[in-house]
Amino acid sequence: MKHEAAVSALEAGLLVGLPTDTVYGIAADPWSEAGVKALHDLKGRSPGHPIALLAADAGQVSELCVVTAPARLLAERFWPGPLTIVLEAADRVPSWIGDRDRRTVGLRVPQHPVALDLLKTVGALAVTSANPTGRDPALNDRQAAAMFGETVAAYLPGEGGTGVASTVVDVTVDPPRVLRPGPVVIE
Repeated sequence: MKHEAAVSALEAGLLVGLPTDTVYGIAADPWSEAGVKALHDLKGRSPGHPIALLAADAGQVSELCVVTAPARLLAERFWPGPLTIVLEAADRVPSWIGDRDRRTVGLRVPQHPVALDLLKTVGALAVTSANPTGRDPALNDRQAAAMFGETVAAYLPGEGGTGVASTVVDVTVDPPRVLRPGPVVIE
């Protein structure tokens, strides 16, 4: 599928596959409650399970959350790259994005040209690895299409990166806490 098909699908509240610097991902427009629900359904997860957002740059990130000094330092050092930073959600962020109870959201700026191009075009996206919960993630568009078929409206061609999910660090607590180890080591 072409880039235009992915943009149209997202605007219609549908799911789109895209390569990232970690694994191949499935994305939804985070402002579409139905789109985020479809993402949870695809993964086989409850709606209460947070899904991280990918953003094109720090500007998009600052529109979605409260960027603290510790988060800024981590972002300057590791973005773009495989680090998801959990921050306090901005007031304008709907309750179906991130952790509903804590009002936090995980954000990441990927280092993949296809993902960044799409994010620059449409804005931040809710993105999760392309796999049902408990199964190995797809590493490219062909594997994702074999897993999900037409349930996903468009697949951007390309390979995911390392095959290792991003490191997740929560900076809403002091000291910051690693929630999921990954390629970035936080000391």
